[in-house]
Amino acid sequence: MANTKRGTHTEYRHPHRPLLIRVINRVGDGFASSGYPSTRSSSSRSPRPESPRRISETYLLAEASRLEGLADFGEQSFRPGLHQLVSAVESEARLTPVGRWITRKRLLGSLRNRLRSERLFRDHPEILDLEIRPPIVITGMQRTGTTLLHRLLAADPDTRALLAWEALNPAPFLTAQRRGRDRGRRDPRIRAARFSQRALALMAPDFFAVHPVEARAPEEDVLLLDYSFLSTVPEATLRVPSFSRWLEAQDVLPAYRYLKKLLQLLQWQRPGKRWVLKSPHHLEYLDSLFAVFPEARILHTHRDPAVTLASFCSMIAHGRGVFSDAVDPEEIGREWLRKVGRLVKRALDARRRWGDDRFLDVYYRDLVRDPMAQIERVYDFLGVALTPEAREQIELARRVNVRHRYGIHNYRLEDFGLTREMVAAEFAEYRGRFSVSEQTDA
Repeated sequence: MANTKRGTHTEYRHPHRPLLIRVINRVGDGFASSGYPSTRSSSSRSPRPESPRRISETYLLAEASRLEGLADFGEQSFRPGLHQLVSAVESEARLTPVGRWITRKRLLGSLRNRLRSERLFRDHPEILDLEIRPPIVITGMQRTGTTLLHRLLAADPDTRALLAWEALNPAPFLTAQRRGRDRGRRDPRIRAARFSQRALALMAPDFFAVHPVEARAPEEDVLLLDYSFLSTVPEATLRVPSFSRWLEAQDVLPAYRYLKKLLQLLQWQRPGKRWVLKSPHHLEYLDSLFAVFPEARILHTHRDPAVTLASFCSMIAHGRGVFSDAVDPEEIGREWLRKVGRLVKRALDARRRWGDDRFLDVYYRDLVRDPMAQIERVYDFLGVALTPEAREQIELARRVNVRHRYGIHNYRLEDFGLTREMVAAEFAEYRGRFSVSEQTDA
């Protein structure tokens, strides 16, 4: 699936395009040149609400309600984020026709899930009475081993992880709701997630070497925060700088409150003993996380920022290449050097306020070298016994989740206009605080 040759170089400015996708984009651009609204316009004029060719807040809300036959989106704190994101998509994202279609479907999907969730909250008020035990939260800079640690801990039968198919559709489809709670392989949401997985493999085959996307595997709960339109998810695949700057000035507490409601909804459908959550996003918003989950225990992962930033910029470039032909790797480098630096500074400040007792530091090299030793450290930190059954299942997960399973991910700082000196200056305090030295473990 992925390029497995060592030493190869990715030309990020020219995203991979299968023939079918190239043809569809050409046809879409042809319609635009014939008088239809342009799919790549940067015009600031308000889109027609009734036109699905352009994305507007009014159209999305009305269409989601029409498709679901429902009108209650719940409390309205999501509306400013939706407005800002739609505005940024229209004016900045420079989408291809296929990218625009996918983006519109994703936004509609988020709103449709809110509608279905609110219906369940209304019809089953016992959902919001469910106890969420203090979660285990894995966070750290991007590309620091959070995925590996998450998948290992999620293998313990006593933990409950968010699975990718649940992240894409936390609320059952209405047809399934009428039949009762979904169970097992017949859940249509699993089929929908598998379709998305195959589509991504077609459009961006190298992406799986960067980050595995598997329908039934554990996934980041930042995708649940995105249902409030107060998350960094859009920035991972779209060029939306105005939304990014707007988000940095917002109080994201409403998103964390809604995250808890969605966890209760998911727990109602598939019970579990203790949630193990994971996302680098949490590192920037620890205050909001603790406000909603005051007893959460944090596993803070670490790795050389010069390696992680290059790897993450490559991931961003691959992701944006699915949606746009206009990918500027140096712009990505500048923006994410600033953003990750901000994330780390906020995390350092939060740790000073909250104290280190809530945190366990896990280093990438230690995790890769001896995963089970780090798992034992985690269980000691949590004060939980590592049972023989849990150890066996974690060991099985370790054998599956090996490095380079989908190919080797190649990346270089210089591809993004960055140098080790620039990274060293930005992350000097972080390296000193956690004794993270320069490494070459790419």
